[in-house]
Amino acid sequence: MDLISENLLTILILLPAFGGLAVLGHSLYWKDDGHLKWITLGFTVAAFLISLLLLSGTPGSNGYMFEKNIPWIQAIGTNYHVGVDGLSLWLVLLTTFIMPIAVLSSWHAVEKRPAAFYVFLLLLQSAMIGVFVSLDLLVFYLFFEASLVPMFFLIGIWGGENRIYATVKFFIFTAFGSLLMLVAIIALYYLHLQATGTGTFDLLTLLASLESGKLAFAAPVGTLLFLAFAISFAIKVPVFPFHTWLPDAHTEAPTAGSVILAAVLLKMGTYGLMRFNFPLFPEASRELAPIFIVLAIIGIIYGALVAMVQPDMKRLVAYSSVAHMGFVVLGMFSFTEWGMQGALYQMLNHGISTGALFLLVGFIYERRHTRAITEYGGISSVMPLYATFFVFTTMSSIGLPFLNGFVGEFLIMVGMWKSTILSITDSANWNYIATMFAGTGVIFAAVYLLWMVQRIFFGKLTNEKNRGLKDLTYREIGLMVPLLFLMVYMGVYPKPFLERSRDTVVAIQERVMRQAGGTVDHDEHTAKAE
Repeated sequence: MDLISENLLTILILLPAFGGLAVLGHSLYWKDDGHLKWITLGFTVAAFLISLLLLSGTPGSNGYMFEKNIPWIQAIGTNYHVGVDGLSLWLVLLTTFIMPIAVLSSWHAVEKRPAAFYVFLLLLQSAMIGVFVSLDLLVFYLFFEASLVPMFFLIGIWGGENRIYATVKFFIFTAFGSLLMLVAIIALYYLHLQATGTGTFDLLTLLASLESGKLAFAAPVGTLLFLAFAISFAIKVPVFPFHTWLPDAHTEAPTAGSVILAAVLLKMGTYGLMRFNFPLFPEASRELAPIFIVLAIIGIIYGALVAMVQPDMKRLVAYSSVAHMGFVVLGMFSFTEWGMQGALYQMLNHGISTGALFLLVGFIYERRHTRAITEYGGISSVMPLYATFFVFTTMSSIGLPFLNGFVGEFLIMVGMWKSTILSITDSANWNYIATMFAGTGVIFAAVYLLWMVQRIFFGKLTNEKNRGLKDLTYREIGLMVPLLFLMVYMGVYPKPFLERSRDTVVAIQERVMRQAGGTVDHDEHTAKAE
């Protein structure tokens, strides 16, 4: 058992990759494509079950659990350094939870090159887990880039009619951001080498050198490094105006690709900001926070308004992601415990609720091969169970009390309301104004989602082609039930999630606000809110 604990994260990274090899080997030697999905499902379920062991971990003195740090490329000071804390724990579990659902969602949908499809899914899982557990900047970058390749092929080969355009756009945006981050990582290496005589990519070593004063950034250098990381992560989130690749990628991706993209890949951006930008560049984080808050609010309102006029269900849900991730960015840059906890919680909520919406859109597309809202109307009479699940998921996405979306958005808006980050150099109550503008996004979300529901499900059956539609199968019900359970559980009892992340979030908050003119706000009532 000790051997498993010591290498638990490595097992989680490698297990899906070995699953990919198993799928590839089976397709080469047995030629029976029917077994491939079962092999893939087996490896993803095994990864999820093993990942539950992470909940048994106890943080060490540096706050990390299941830490592994061994030399990798000694000539340049790169270590294989992995670990999880309150920030990455739930994102790893979200990844392993979503992957079996993604596999099952494609059970009857993949007809061409199934072996390659499932290999790319498994390799993508390995890369995503690697991103969330890496504590060496170079290793993180490699996993970050590795996650781009499988998604590139998933959209490019199994996507819709405009998949090539969407794939190229997705690749150009994310590759550009990744190159900026690589430049910043190399710069950090040489700055540390110049300051201490030792080059390193290790995050904890860099933070220790900054803490001790051995490493310091002049004002323009720190700001430029912050921007290089931040632009890379902002593209991944995506933050307005870097969002234009997302609706195309979502619309053209296969259902499994859309679910993974919404549930996990977008979270790499917000995770990167909290893991690297805030601790490494606290001064720049404070100075540039107003810009990111404004961009987040624009994204919330813009995403909602554009979603209202979308004729395509999937594209509407894609633009809702722009709005919802704007809330996450807003909470992060409030630099309050309420806001940052809410941001992390909303990452999980978005993965559950929006992932479920993409699943539901995929279910109806498999039956009618169209996502145009005008092609439907009154289908609740022929698909009552489908309509029930869709309305329930919509309520979660809107933020109905007692469902998961409410908790995250409430914490974010209270955190922004209490924030001092916009008042450090100005006595105006800009935090109140920012909160009120962001609050309109909740209203707009109700408008575009409920209007979509009304046009698709209620009224008279307007299209005779829909009269013979079959309701959800047992497989589809099985996919939705755990997601709906989490929507309720996380809305009614968020305490277990917030407790595990609190120490990590507070540590990041303290680091950013320590030298600020404002105060470090430890929200004593967070436990009551939980």
